[in-house]
Amino acid sequence: MPIVRWDPFRELETLQGRVGRLFEDAVGKPLGADLSERGWMPAVNIFEDEDSIEVVAELPGMEEKDIEVKVENNVLMLTGEKTLEREENNGSYHLIESRRGSFARSFSLPGTVDQEKIEANYEKGVLKLMLPKKEETKPKSINVKIGKN
Repeated sequence: MPIVRWDPFRELETLQGRVGRLFEDAVGKPLGADLSERGWMPAVNIFEDEDSIEVVAELPGMEEKDIEVKVENNVLMLTGEKTLEREENNGSYHLIESRRGSFARSFSLPGTVDQEKIEANYEKGVLKLMLPKKEETKPKSINVKIGKN
């Protein structure tokens, strides 16, 4: 079983979802039925190995100009805004389920990250950040000779 860092905000989102379903069952329509007016939060995966930390954020339907990546005081910040892709004057939507609006995600960085060498790549709705580790903080193997003095 993998070890997962406890995130109190994830617990609040789960609670909010449960309360929303409770109201939906009682009233017959979702609480805050117009999802397009609420903000959203992109899914993020973080992977670490000996040499780097990789952060992958899912940002479908967004353009590079709408995404901002900053590092300040050892905090990685992803911010942006997703807008409705198409607005028609001669028609109307019957249903909008895709999320849009502003988002902000932030992650504390360990002191092992070399902030000057961070690289970002955005392709097909996926933002990949490579955060290389400082040379002096990478694990090193030391051979120990066992024998007589």
